[in-house]
Amino acid sequence: MNTISSQMENVHDDLLTLLARVAYRHGDFMLASGLRSKHYVNCKPVSLSGQGLLMLSLELLKRVEPDVVAVAGLTLGADPLVSGVAMAAAQQDRRLDAIIVRKKAKGHGTGSWLEGPLPHKGAKITVLEDVITTGGSSLQAVDQLRKAGYLVDRVITIVDRQEGGDIALANAGLEVIRLFLLDEIIDCAEKLLQ
Repeated sequence: MNTISSQMENVHDDLLTLLARVAYRHGDFMLASGLRSKHYVNCKPVSLSGQGLLMLSLELLKRVEPDVVAVAGLTLGADPLVSGVAMAAAQQDRRLDAIIVRKKAKGHGTGSWLEGPLPHKGAKITVLEDVITTGGSSLQAVDQLRKAGYLVDRVITIVDRQEGGDIALANAGLEVIRLFLLDEIIDCAEKLLQ
C-alpha cells in the first residue's frame, strides 16, 4: 500500500475533481431527505469505481481514530465505503472490520440489523456516510449500533451538503468529519466548465 499511497500524493485534490466531474449534477432534484435542491451529489459512480474507491478509502481511513475496531454505515451508500476502508486498513497492517447496517431488520434467520464480523459490546465504531443532508441516514445507523451496545461518537462523510445535518449529528453527541463541503464540489465543478 505504501507504493500506492506514494503514487497518490494529491489524492484529496484528485478526489475533489473526480467528485465534481462524475458525482455532481446541477438541476432540479428530489433528495432522499425529501428536500428539493438544485444540487445533487451521487457518490456511487465514484465509490463503485476501482480508482474512486481507492482514493476514498485512503482519505476516509486517515480520519478513523486508532482505537476504532470497525467502520459501519447504512446500506447502500456506505457498503463500498466500509469494505474499502477495511481493506485499505488491512493493507496497512491495521485490524479494522466492516459492518453494514440494514435499513430494516433481516426478515429471516436471526432478524439482525447488522451484518459483518461484530466486535465485543462496548467496542468503538465509526460510521461512514457518502452524503449528509439532514443526517437521517447516519442517525439511523448510529441508533442501531448504539442499541447493539457499541460506542459511536464520530461520523465521517464524503460530502456535507451544509443543510443542517452536521447540527443534527452534533445534537446526538457525534463529531462530524467531512472530506468536502458541497460548496467545494460546486466551485470545482464550475471551474471544470471554464
